[in-house]
Parts: sequence; structure tokens; C-alpha cells
Amino acid sequence: MITKTGLIEIRWHGRGGQGAVTSAELLAKAAIDEGKYAQAFPAFGPERRGAPVVAFDRIDSRSPIRVRAEIRQPDVVIVLDPTLLRVVNVTAGLKAGGILVINTRKNFEAIEKDFGSNWKLALVDGSRIAREILGVPIVNTTMLGALLKAEPVVKMEALIEPLEERFGRLAERNLNAMKRAFEETTVKE
Repeated sequence: MITKTGLIEIRWHGRGGQGAVTSAELLAKAAIDEGKYAQAFPAFGPERRGAPVVAFDRIDSRSPIRVRAEIRQPDVVIVLDPTLLRVVNVTAGLKAGGILVINTRKNFEAIEKDFGSNWKLALVDGSRIAREILGVPIVNTTMLGALLKAEPVVKMEALIEPLEERFGRLAERNLNAMKRAFEETTVKE
């Protein structure tokens, strides 16, 4: 999916406290560690824990990123909280042929009924995986695994160091959650 220019733009939808901003930062760090150009940034005001939050990544494999504006037409949209599907237009601006990655228990038919089939879909029950492996329904690392299954923006190995730096003694469990989500994510073109 990397565009002809080598640039990929990603928008993360979550709720405060779920790790959307952290996911964007971890992904950017991994991309930079691979020698790519990357930026990660949030878009939120005085929101509280539980309020909708949006974060962004730009990753370019070829040249420095000069744009600093909010991403309005992403190549990929990742939804950490399935309740946002009823509250926020998560597909707003998503490029035709883009990728929609959703944390959900729903199947492809149910998602396509609500959102159409203009995009490549990647679905995973990231909440279940996070509860089982991490003991809490914080899905940031599971959704990184789902993203990598849908679009290998970085190598999974590139995320090891950023996860270790961010999570310390909990890094191994987060790595396991990411790997399991990668394995369990189903993708439909």
C-alpha cells in the first residue's frame, strides 16, 4: 500500500487512556529505527480519559517529511475502540482502496453493511487478546499487530526496542499481545 512517493499516512481512533497516542509514537520510533522518516502526533484538546482521541503517523521510506498538518486523507485508519464506530465517522477521508483496521468481534459482513466495501478490511478482537495477555483491555499493542498484518509498515522486530523502552518489565507481555493479534487478524481485500 505504500504510495508511489513512499509516504503512508495513518490515523488512529481511540479513547483517552487506550493508547492511541502511544501506538502512533511507538510506530514512528520503529520506522525511524529502520532508517525511514516518520512523525507521530495527537489531535486533542482538553479531553479526559474515555473521550475520543485521534493520533496520526506519517512514514516515508524515501524522503524527509515536511508537512506538519493534520492528516485528512489517510491511507490507513485504525480503530481501537469499537464503540467509536457509532460515534465518530472513522472512514472520513479514508482513501479509496485504503485500509480500515478495527478492534471488533464483528465479522466482515457486519462491518461492510455499516461501512461499505471500498476499503481493505482487517479485523481482530484486540480487546479479548489484551484482557487475556495483559489483564486489561488496553489494545494499543494488539492493534499494532493488526496493522502489521494488514500493511507491513515496519518489521515487527523494529517494534521490540520501542516497546522495551516504553513498557519496561511489561514489554514481553505487550510483545506477545502484538504477535498474537498479528496471528489472529483476518484481512479481506
